[in-house]
Amino acid sequence: MVNGLADGGYVADLTRDVMQRLARLGAKSRLDEIRREEAAIRRAFPDLFGGRGGQAVARASGGRRRRRSNMSAAARKAVSERMKKYWADRRKKKAGK
Repeated sequence: MVNGLADGGYVADLTRDVMQRLARLGAKSRLDEIRREEAAIRRAFPDLFGGRGGQAVARASGGRRRRRSNMSAAARKAVSERMKKYWADRRKKKAGK
């Protein structure tokens, strides 16, 4: 390593590019360490991250986690209108009996 600490040099002797590369390596290493810590915490306290205690236990025993689909505003409005019509029709049928 030219102008590196391995050659017995000083930090002040490092070029900007070398310093930036070392900073990136350090940051990447720290992120990996944080991710490992997070995984350990999630394993130790699964109920903290499941939202509901029962789900965390089910997932730990091999159950699959349900994904909630994201509906657009237009899709929500369409469902709302469809359900309003459905319930109005049910009320009419019930009143007609």
